[in-house]
Amino acid sequence: MQERYDVLIAGTGVAGLCCALHLPPQTRVLMITKDAADRSDSFLAQGGICMLRGEKDFAGYFEDTLRAGHYENDEAAVRQMIARSPSMIEELVGYGVRFARDEQGNFRFTREGGHSRPRILFHDDETGKEITSHLLAAARTRENIEICEYTEILDVIEGSEGCCGGVVRDIASGEVFPVYADFTLLATGGVGGLFKNSTNYRHLTGDALGIALRRGVAVEHLDYVQIHPTTLYSAKPGRRFLISESVRGEGAVLLDKAGERFCNELMPRDVVTGDIRAQMRKDGTDHVWLDMRPVGEKTLREHFPTIFARCREEGYDPLTAPVPVVPAQHYFMGGVKVDLWGRTTMPRLFAAGETACNGVHGKNRLASNSLLESLIWAERAAAAMAGGEKCREYPAVALSA
Repeated sequence: MQERYDVLIAGTGVAGLCCALHLPPQTRVLMITKDAADRSDSFLAQGGICMLRGEKDFAGYFEDTLRAGHYENDEAAVRQMIARSPSMIEELVGYGVRFARDEQGNFRFTREGGHSRPRILFHDDETGKEITSHLLAAARTRENIEICEYTEILDVIEGSEGCCGGVVRDIASGEVFPVYADFTLLATGGVGGLFKNSTNYRHLTGDALGIALRRGVAVEHLDYVQIHPTTLYSAKPGRRFLISESVRGEGAVLLDKAGERFCNELMPRDVVTGDIRAQMRKDGTDHVWLDMRPVGEKTLREHFPTIFARCREEGYDPLTAPVPVVPAQHYFMGGVKVDLWGRTTMPRLFAAGETACNGVHGKNRLASNSLLESLIWAERAAAAMAGGEKCREYPAVALSA
């Protein structure tokens, strides 16, 4: 690891990787990650990624996003995300991402809660892994991109021109040292590691958010935490296994302890979560039941192989009986406040992905908008960095372990 780079990126999920890949090839980039490079929440995304299905779909997609977000969304940000989606999908296909297609080779679309029509592309039930693994593979081929695992960002370096890099720590050795950079991107993921029950990796503990709060960088909507309605119930501690909203989009229904359906499964996540919690209180149970049998064996095995296998590993056969599910922390809509280019209130400091709050999601994220939003703001941040001037001077940093 060198002492100076053009760009420092904290995080190796889709946001960090997309930003690195969009920077000019002569840009020296250092990417650091707190764990292994393939252990980001981007790899865990099951359902899919949204795409605008022609001009006639724009109004519907726009309204669906705003309605799910309780109309607290930044409309300019939503428009930017929707308009850019087709070209971003085309770019992902160019990296080798394999989205499901029909017999004629056309994209297959699925539907999730809050969507008025199917507009979600997917790869089995591992869409995030499919996208992120291809981006990671591409980044590892670039001579200008260096990836350091098990290295965490502790602080940013602030000088007269704004952010000039970050203070990082090698987790194995405990060594703390400065990394100077003309631009820095915070893309360290969400806050799930702070919760007892979460679908997130445990090492995602809002590190970038803590840095922003200490440094006086604007943050927004820190109380906007999304709970996913359906994770596989377990009495064991640790990360909760997500059962994608796409399963309900394909026909699965929620049942109470008497085996009766009690809600509209295709409402936005916060609404379904509220219905489940109310039913649990009414029934005096720790969970409700998700009946996947209406989906059909063929779709369960082909579209949801990971979910199907995990349920069976836990002793449940979704082909013959409902499985127990419970809400758990899933996504953070708040974060470090950014503009349409991913710029924070500190010059030269950017944020993207779940770390950032750009206003797209409002108070509640619409299903499968997260991967798309992360990619687009990362791309925008890279464009802003590429057009910016280098730092003229780097401040000295006093370090303490």
